[in-house]
Amino acid sequence: MKTLTRWLLLAGALLLVAHLYAGVVVTSFTSALIAALVLGLLNTVVRPILVLLTLPVTVLTLGLFLFVINALTFWAAASLLPGLAVNGFWAALIGSLIYSLCGMVIDVVVERLFPAD
Repeated sequence: MKTLTRWLLLAGALLLVAHLYAGVVVTSFTSALIAALVLGLLNTVVRPILVLLTLPVTVLTLGLFLFVINALTFWAAASLLPGLAVNGFWAALIGSLIYSLCGMVIDVVVERLFPAD
């Protein structure tokens, strides 16, 4: 139940990102559900590999390069899905920042709704 709630809220967060920022377009709630799933998969599988490969650059930039990796992941999801569109790298960067902030709030809310025993 916790995972389903988090998934639905993250799909809503994608719709919020599209509403707040014109550089990101989500066509429907179904597209947002699929995009949230794909973003989760990319963040689970591809992002750790990218972080590991770019570790020297990340250390040199004091971790700021992680924002670029998040933007590239967000942009990759948009390129894979017809219902999610991102208008360039800067739109992906801003969209991923808003989505990440929403994700942090959602994580706190879900943990309070479903506390661990």
